Amino acid sequence: METCNGDYKKGTFPECAPLAVSFVPMQNGSTPQYEREDAIIRGTLFPGLDLPFKNIVNTKHLANTPLGEIQAIGFAITELNLYLNTHQSDLEALAMLKELIKLCDTAKMRYTEKYGPLNIRDLEGSKSYTWLNEPWPWNYSEMEG
Repeated sequence: METCNGDYKKGTFPECAPLAVSFVPMQNGSTPQYEREDAIIRGTLFPGLDLPFKNIVNTKHLANTPLGEIQAIGFAITELNLYLNTHQSDLEALAMLKELIKLCDTAKMRYTEKYGPLNIRDLEGSKSYTWLNEPWPWNYSEMEG
């Protein structure tokens, strides 16, 4: 019996190389959508694309924090962006994308005013260099107070 020893990295696959079959589900238009908080937990905004790995569903909810809100909105923006790549004529989805972009900008502005910059570009309106000031965005316990 032949053993796989990494020869496949040099060109042709040996007979013992594993094969993979990929599958990409087709996304239908006008699919009902998860709410933002559920979408980030499920890993997709669209129930038709909700195919959990090994049928294990993530049930962990994000902490109810300003950063969690920004992450959920950003996730929905990314999902709609990907959807619109293949459904350019869906004007309802485009309107929702525009609304979420405005909502995200507002949430980021509120966040940076209260906690400091999320990224270096948030320093544009700062009077001093606050990038290194704590608490950091991932210090939830310090931000909840």
